[in-house]
Amino acid sequence: MSVEYPFDVAGPMLVDSHCHLDFPDFTEELEDIVTRASDNGVGTALTISTKFSTFPNVLAVARRYSHIYASVGVHPHEVEQEAGDDDTPRLIKLAADPDVIAIGETGLDYFYEHSPREQQQTAFRAHIAACRETQLPLIVHTRDAEADTVSILRDEMDQGEFPLVIHCFSGSDDLAKKCLDLGATLSFSGILTFKKAEELRDIAKSAPMDRILVETDAPYLAPVPKRGKRNEPAFVAHTAACLAEVRGVSLTAIAEATTTNFFNLFKKAKPPQ
Repeated sequence: MSVEYPFDVAGPMLVDSHCHLDFPDFTEELEDIVTRASDNGVGTALTISTKFSTFPNVLAVARRYSHIYASVGVHPHEVEQEAGDDDTPRLIKLAADPDVIAIGETGLDYFYEHSPREQQQTAFRAHIAACRETQLPLIVHTRDAEADTVSILRDEMDQGEFPLVIHCFSGSDDLAKKCLDLGATLSFSGILTFKKAEELRDIAKSAPMDRILVETDAPYLAPVPKRGKRNEPAFVAHTAACLAEVRGVSLTAIAEATTTNFFNLFKKAKPPQ
């Protein structure tokens, strides 16, 4: 498979700040996928936990590759089946692993509501408690739940600050402003490249340069011109190119900024030599 990229891959590296390399979509060709990403300028990736039960698979990927890190957490879709009363100490214990650099993904999803809202909120707060204790960044998923997401984050911030990123940001301008006011970083996925994402591109244009990241959320949300295909970390270059165009800066500037932002936020990660 050959992939065309819009910039010189010998230049500054990119980071895929959110992907799911433990998913079955990648099992048969993980080595090729990781190699393609590295060959095309993606120097680091963060593979994300969605369940306690599959966390060992997430961690196995991170242990296999020195430039790939892991998170630990339970996606709001999985809360009803996976979360429990001991979530906070369990998260803290698992996060002590040297390859785990973040808590999540966690948050609220009222679009599908695969888990009851009250349980999602309880699990969200449990993850925040673990984040506050470890000071690892919180990876937040929010969909059709802006008011409750902001309310919980504000309430928890009053009890002690913690670093966080709103992953796959696709919310309103109001959500962006409120999250930025809370100190959050906004991570942009392939949605940024979609034809109807005008409002999102406006948000990406105005967000502070030191508070933006790029991600794939692979295997989901492949960017234009790969839309409709299985996403993979190498494709983060297309989202970065769109972000550069929107902001009126070079791709090199976006690569440098988003890579710097990643390592400033995920302090436990080590930049490759």
